[in-house]
Amino acid sequence: MHDNIREHMDVIGADGVHVGTVDHLDGNRIKLTKADAGSHKGHHHYISLGLVAGVEGDKVRLSANADVAVTFEEEA
Repeated sequence: MHDNIREHMDVIGADGVHVGTVDHLDGNRIKLTKADAGSHKGHHHYISLGLVAGVEGDKVRLSANADVAVTFEEEA
């Protein structure tokens, strides 16, 4: 499933809310584009591949709601 994750895909929480956009895979994490860093602009954020529920078309669906998934992000 993780082999299907590509650059520029939308990352969507289980609640359907946009979390970010894939920059690329970095080990066992999805690196989000800097544009999706919210109040931390200029920094990349990461989401664990363990939160990925599936890949549907051009969207990466997470098993957690967007507000919960954001708490799992890590600054680079």
